[in-house]
Amino acid sequence: MWLHRRQTLFALSALVAGAACGFTPAYGPEGGASVLRDNLRVSAPERRDGFLIAQRLEDRFGRNDGGRYVLTVTPTIQRQGLATSVEGTTNRFQLTGRADFALRDKETDAVVRQGRVTDFAGFSATGSTVATLAAERDAAARLMVILADQIVDRLVISAGGLPA
Repeated sequence: MWLHRRQTLFALSALVAGAACGFTPAYGPEGGASVLRDNLRVSAPERRDGFLIAQRLEDRFGRNDGGRYVLTVTPTIQRQGLATSVEGTTNRFQLTGRADFALRDKETDAVVRQGRVTDFAGFSATGSTVATLAAERDAAARLMVILADQIVDRLVISAGGLPA
């Protein structure tokens, strides 16, 4: 019983301390995400990786072609072999992805946030050719979701000073 009261007291003091320091939840009404939510259009290359990253960004921010901001994203993927068998065939690959992004305010035509995110995803090539191609496509899709989520995190964290 004493331990439960102590945990409750600690949780309440942490909540009060968070409120006193001006903490605002990112997805709350006054948080950084609210400025961008349903207020931007994503522009990405017209290829599969561009479509996938734009789709994830629109899932997270919403889509508004008439919004105040344009988010331009340029993803790139490099493939490299990681593991080879005794026969010399590569049976494990890694896709390394990079996405450069820029958030532009359409009213001022100024780039207000920009950056680059990187990550990787792996896949196995031990099955048939069709299975290997499917695994590579799946890894590329996972990689675009990872990169898009990193972009969202960076923009939400730094969106506090953006005009609505």
